[in-house]
Amino acid sequence: MAEVGPTMIKRRGFVNLWVTAREAFWLALETLRVHKLRSFLTLLGVVIATTTLISVMSIVNGMNLYIAERIANLGSNVFIIHQWQWAQGYESWLKARRRNKPVRMEEYEFLKENLANYKNIGAEARMWGETDARYKGRILYDVSLNGTTPNMIDIGQAKVEIGRYITESDYDHSAMVCFIGRDLVDDFFPTVDPLDKEVTVRGIPFRVIGVAARIGTTFGQSQDKFVEIPLTTFQKAFVARPQLAVNVQAWNGQQMLVLEDAARALMRARRHIPYQEDDTFGINASETLMNAWRQLTGAIFAVTIGIVAVFMVVGGIVIMNIMLASVTERTHEIGIRKSLGARRRDILMQFIIESSVMAATGGAAGVVLSLIVSKLVDIFFTSSVPANAVVIGLVLSTGVGLFFGIYPASKAARLDPIEALRTEA
Repeated sequence: MAEVGPTMIKRRGFVNLWVTAREAFWLALETLRVHKLRSFLTLLGVVIATTTLISVMSIVNGMNLYIAERIANLGSNVFIIHQWQWAQGYESWLKARRRNKPVRMEEYEFLKENLANYKNIGAEARMWGETDARYKGRILYDVSLNGTTPNMIDIGQAKVEIGRYITESDYDHSAMVCFIGRDLVDDFFPTVDPLDKEVTVRGIPFRVIGVAARIGTTFGQSQDKFVEIPLTTFQKAFVARPQLAVNVQAWNGQQMLVLEDAARALMRARRHIPYQEDDTFGINASETLMNAWRQLTGAIFAVTIGIVAVFMVVGGIVIMNIMLASVTERTHEIGIRKSLGARRRDILMQFIIESSVMAATGGAAGVVLSLIVSKLVDIFFTSSVPANAVVIGLVLSTGVGLFFGIYPASKAARLDPIEALRTEA
């Protein structure tokens, strides 16, 4: 019996705790139901704070996914050697503008021969300025014209949908062939097979050998309005010494870091850059763009946290005042409960749970409202609600109720039962 006694006491204590918590929970819900307007005004601050927090987190998360998929997606385990370091500050760019030199064909060939253990290496050059494409009287403006090496199809975003990509034979013989995006097909060949048709780009005819699968738009700008030709043809027809972006693909993420260091060392040696001087080129990976984007969204999120904190504090103060009023209204009830054997901790727990339930209800309403806002934003822009945002919103709102409910609860728990019973009379 001596061993059973403590177990029974613990079980009875747990039952009492559960009964008190359950009663407090239902009492809090009943209070919210009976006093609808008061409840709405009480929870307004918490609802606004939770909605703001989750909505901003959803938009930022949606933008992160969008940037990662559409802008920072350079390919699997790919980094790009370019004249500039992307997404750098304005001051750094001004210095780089005076210092950096374009990447040329000789450097691409040098890296191709001397860089070890890469999976793929390719290069591309872009024609800057207005470029138009024509076919039988039809004209498409603002077309992106790129000169590429044959293996760029294995590195970049473009995938073959119809026909084929540029081959080594096309590259070696500077063939007048082109690989086009879906926008050109939609404009020039809506009802006919585009293969072997002749498209004129900047006044020069090219035979269509393949069509890319549709990529889509980025910030409303189509990514399917392009023409790709062999890099050697680009040199012969347009720019003899083009500025290149050299794409290097590693076998995995860990090797990519090693390859970046090796490529940097080779480029510095090729350009005879002293060890104490900065690079005169940029090495860019998806993480480069994502880090810059995270810095921007970090600033946005910091402002949001400040706004949310203000609303949460205001909401918490309102909840505390309402709970203090509730303690005053129910003083006689507290006296009766204490006279019947309720302990201080029972009264304390009752009011803390009530306060937490009220705040959690506001948080739940904020979650529902934020889901609606996120859906509406996603129609016109981009938004994706992360699961952790919902959890943070609910935990934060409940925590506010818990914190601001401590003082009213302790005030209720400290009431003298005799004085409390005498109050109503």
